[in-house]
Amino acid sequence: MKASFNISWVGQRVEKPKPSSAHARRGPRFALLSAVLLITAVSMQAQTVTALYSFCPPPDNDCAAGPDGADPESSLTPDGAGGFYGTTYQGGLLYGTVFRLSRNSSGGWNETVIYKFTGGAAGSIPWFSNVILDKSGNLYGTLAWGGNEGDGGDGYGVVFQLSRLAGVWTENVLYRFLGGTDGANPVNGLVMDEAGNLYGKTMNGGTGGNGTIFEVSPSGSAWTERVIYNLDAGYGGLAIDRSGNIFSTSSTTVFELSKNGHGGWTPKVLHTFTDAQDGSFPAATPVLHAGSLYGTTVLGGSAGQGTVYRLVPQANGKPKEEILYSFPGGSSGAQPWVGVVFDPAGNLYGTTLLGPESGLVYELVAPVGTGSYTEKILGALSEVGGSNGLFSYGTLIRDTAGNLYGTTGGGGSNGAGTVFEVTP
Repeated sequence: MKASFNISWVGQRVEKPKPSSAHARRGPRFALLSAVLLITAVSMQAQTVTALYSFCPPPDNDCAAGPDGADPESSLTPDGAGGFYGTTYQGGLLYGTVFRLSRNSSGGWNETVIYKFTGGAAGSIPWFSNVILDKSGNLYGTLAWGGNEGDGGDGYGVVFQLSRLAGVWTENVLYRFLGGTDGANPVNGLVMDEAGNLYGKTMNGGTGGNGTIFEVSPSGSAWTERVIYNLDAGYGGLAIDRSGNIFSTSSTTVFELSKNGHGGWTPKVLHTFTDAQDGSFPAATPVLHAGSLYGTTVLGGSAGQGTVYRLVPQANGKPKEEILYSFPGGSSGAQPWVGVVFDPAGNLYGTTLLGPESGLVYELVAPVGTGSYTEKILGALSEVGGSNGLFSYGTLIRDTAGNLYGTTGGGGSNGAGTVFEVTP
């Protein structure tokens, strides 16, 4: 039997930011250091990159759409009706928002802020955190600050639920982090298992103070939290399979957590990056496809500008890493922060933070036989003075027609970020 990861669906050593002010920019607003296994031909493919919506933060009342959110840094979530849910890092009441983007009758898109986070005990700032939907239409996510008062009054973050009644969305805080061994400052979004338990990651706290993987479980009318793994967290989110196995990255590794049958969890490091040819700083959420695990590293590779890698299960239980592509930098792109998404033919799509200016959208065309992946540049995010947006920090999503959708943390017509579309 061919070895494979049992998964079917999903979600630097660089010094991690420590919270100081709830309104300070905590995202990685930096160009990482520059320098691939397989460098293949790079081509430009005719595509159209369009900003579907440009955010307009308060107190700027000159925006035609009125003030709303600012700096969306997470991936989008399909709403089941042809639109998307997403979050903004700032805007609203200055603590971030949850928004919905939906098509209108004229062929354009309307943006609606469905909830503005209020800070304080209710939490603030979704830090790369997307939202997920349950079968009842409730939304779940994390906020990196607020909740219980912490250093400087910021708090250590919360896990939240948004529920809609009579068209009005209400926040329910499921858990407030205490900043100790329970974890602090959740980053990225959540995943949910088939029993309704939620899992996520914190950047700080835990027994070593460097982050945790946590579980939040319904218990009657309340929710309880427990840490299932302590690690040097990194930014990458979690993926979960139907058996409840969890996959993610630390600042230097790819790992798996599996239930041990006695109420606990067994960790297994699948790969450790060496800061060299095989990549460095895996900031992206891993994804599984056709039995293998795929991801990106922001740095490393033969040019030091980042990689796309694949972990292929082996009969001995130790996956083999393969570098599918190393970014050469310049106009071909560099430093892929986000993960990849697949089309039915096995081609991969993603974005980079750099190249030629503030990032581009790329396709890696799957090889035929024993050939190499080939990069096609689908479009630059910085075209026309940044009108399409600047810097994409959320993994793309793809619809059945082949259109790609993503967010940018800056740029756009108001300088506060965009939702963009790439059409074939």
